[in-house]
Amino acid sequence: MESILHQINSPDDIKKLTTSQLEQLASEIREFLIDKVSKTGGHLASNLGIVELTLAIHKVFNLPEDKIIWDVGHQSYVHKILTGRKECFDTLRKINGLAGFPKVSESVYDCFNTGHSSTSISAAIGFARARDLRNENFSVVAVIGDGALTGGMAFEALNDAGRSPNNLIVVLNDNEMSIAENVGGLSRYLSKIRTDPFYSKAKEDINSLLAKLPLMGKSMAKAIERAKGTIKYIVMHEIIFEELGFKYLGPIDGHNVEEMIKVFSRAKLMKGPIFVHICTQKGKGYSFAEDRPEKFHGVPPFEIETGEIASEQGTTFSSIFGKEMVNIAKRDSSVVAISAAMVQGTGLEGFASEFPDRFYDVGIAEQHSVTMAAGMARTGLKPVVALYSSFLQRSYDQILHDVALQNLHVVFAIDRAGVVGEDGETHQGLYDLSFLRHIPNIAIAAPCDYNEFAMMLEYAIMVHKGPIALRYPKGVWKEKLFESKQLDFGKGVKIREGKDVTIAAIGSMVETALKVAELLESVGI
Repeated sequence: MESILHQINSPDDIKKLTTSQLEQLASEIREFLIDKVSKTGGHLASNLGIVELTLAIHKVFNLPEDKIIWDVGHQSYVHKILTGRKECFDTLRKINGLAGFPKVSESVYDCFNTGHSSTSISAAIGFARARDLRNENFSVVAVIGDGALTGGMAFEALNDAGRSPNNLIVVLNDNEMSIAENVGGLSRYLSKIRTDPFYSKAKEDINSLLAKLPLMGKSMAKAIERAKGTIKYIVMHEIIFEELGFKYLGPIDGHNVEEMIKVFSRAKLMKGPIFVHICTQKGKGYSFAEDRPEKFHGVPPFEIETGEIASEQGTTFSSIFGKEMVNIAKRDSSVVAISAAMVQGTGLEGFASEFPDRFYDVGIAEQHSVTMAAGMARTGLKPVVALYSSFLQRSYDQILHDVALQNLHVVFAIDRAGVVGEDGETHQGLYDLSFLRHIPNIAIAAPCDYNEFAMMLEYAIMVHKGPIALRYPKGVWKEKLFESKQLDFGKGVKIREGKDVTIAAIGSMVETALKVAELLESVGI
């Protein structure tokens, strides 16, 4: 069978394909993704799940005139393949290569940079209102996952957009996952819609029946419209998105290209805010990713045939953190741990298993996690909030206002601090030192090795009073850089003597400073 993928160089090429050709193309794209990501690493499971959805969007909408905003953006690989960038995939997430997220400077088909979740609906309503102010005519589509929909900003945007007359389409890519399994009431609610056919069937039947009611004059028409709303409310379950002001379409099979093309074509012609609920399978088409979607969310290079991941050999700060948290919590029942949808990434699986009643995964809701911790600390608990540095930025106001100004004992375990690498500027942990240092009452510690980290964590939880942040880098590190029996908080440690040059370093830069000292010594300094 002749390959279709090599013929695709722009979205215009998608519009020429039949449904059967689109289905073949979907299969070829999955093979392409598995092959490329197995070599470069990247976000695999989410992209495998969104193939048909992306094809349907490009079939119906006219890019770059129409605007597609991908929430988080790590699921935009298929979009990049279809917009003339498939030849660049060998450079994915490498310096001067193809970005792992949408990037305006990379392509005219990327209209908005995204790297953090829950932002797409806000950006989309901004695009829609700007369009209408200028009397322009194009569609605006926000594609958001059910994990990202747990973020508070998404609900702020839904609340605003739902009362707006502006034409806007929100596409929910519902795969029942964020990075880990979704949690919370919204997840249960979406599951109910997915599994109960009464929702969509009843809505279609009632709309069909009510459409046949006769209209006799304006007053009668208004009365019947009110009656329709009342009957629908009584007979069928209310859909939260309709209550917010959206016209709801779904749930729809996210791997049925033909059905999605029909729904998107219909949504494109409708007025006001539209909510399209698409159900997909994360990792679809690759059995290892289907079985372990959280493992293949953001994945290093791996063996295609076995699914074996070529991970770094050795211990990481994240694993030390998880182990020490369990040890400390065994001794003190007031210690609790909080994660924002990053249980595995922050090393807290063991804690969650050992102390399920003292572990809280709040979903993608960093702001909520910090203020919740403040409430816990106010009652005498010892909360430890584990976040990546990049995502800690999202809770700046809560750290300042709810924790620091009250001088509450909350421990911030800041993973992936410093240069992270492949995920680009939106994920670098470069800013936490700067934006934490000027906050009152907060202490900051940065370990140079695992031995010092264990002592710092013990001190932060069991001794320190008030807010304290521990920042530590990604990857395999040193067990012990120098001999240290105890931690003297607030004082530096002299590691080696000298008379010509003084070198001061903190955290991960201590190892670099020692290497610099050796180089200087080799030339007599």
